[in-house]
Formats: sequence, C-alpha cells, structure tokens
Amino acid sequence: MAHDLNGKHVAILATDGFEQSELQEPKRLLESWGAKVTVVSPGDAREIRGWKGKDWGESVPVDQPLQGASADSYDALVLPGGVINPDQLRTQAPAVDFIKAFASAGKPVAAICHGPWLLVESGLAKGRKLTSWPSLKTDLGNAGAEWTDAEVVVDNGVITSRKPDDIPAFSDAVAKALVA
Repeated sequence: MAHDLNGKHVAILATDGFEQSELQEPKRLLESWGAKVTVVSPGDAREIRGWKGKDWGESVPVDQPLQGASADSYDALVLPGGVINPDQLRTQAPAVDFIKAFASAGKPVAAICHGPWLLVESGLAKGRKLTSWPSLKTDLGNAGAEWTDAEVVVDNGVITSRKPDDIPAFSDAVAKALVA
C-alpha cells in the first residue's frame, strides 16, 4: 500500500472536536508516502483539540488559518469526523465554500465517519454513492445520496469511509486519487 506522493499537497480541514484518529492517522500515512499535509482551521487558534473515546484528546497545530487558505494551493482535501468537528464546520460559510472550491476544481474531497455532513452542506452528496458512520444514513439519503455500508466508497472525486477501522483503506483511496 505504499504510494509515491512526493510533490502532492493535502489540506485537512478541521476544528475542535475532530476524531483524534481520523485526523492524525491519515495525516501520518499521507506524510509517510511523501505528501505535504496542512491542517487548516477557521479562526485564529494555533492548535485544535481532538476528541478521543468519550473525552477530549490531544491537540494538533494549525498550519494555516482558513481565512488565508485557497483550494488552489492543494491537490486534495480530507475531512475528518467526530461529531463536534463537522457539526461546527457545516455552520461556517467559509468552510463550506472551501470544500466547494475543491469540488469545482475537480480535486478529490475525502470525508470519514461524520465528515460526510460537510458533503451534505456543500451540495456534494446529491447524486453520489457514499458511506459514513451509520447514523448519517438518513441525512445522506435526504440529501440525495445513495448510502452504502462499505469500508471505502469512491464516486466521482468524492471518497468516503465509515469509521476509524477504515482509515487504512480511506488513506489508500486518497493516495490513489492523488496519483490518478
């Protein structure tokens, strides 16, 4: 599953409450394959705090404030889950616009667990086959997506996975999209 991602640049859009493993592990894997990965977050925080299990987890540094970020600077976008993170981001127009900019440019957008809530808000769910944490099945269906229970689903530039156990397949699919 090794990939050559040298010269590729991936943005991870997140805020406080991201699922710890769903940000850190894809970041680690993509970097191990040579990609430069940038954590982008709204506001002026220098770090954002993850969620692990039933409590707050570790913090990660914010590399780029959202207000100065442009999809033009990246080759793909990763949207980690956690309940708090995507629920906060979907109410922020600049975050939704950032996601839409990747889709408009034909760049891969990858969302895991509750991250597909952001696909609903950005209009990327409609007409696509997607997966997610099971509790989002109705939300995705109401947004016009066909929900399926699968480790990873790739549909026209959008990559989705269900849960932390799917991270290896999720990260592999992101890497494959970057070299396609």
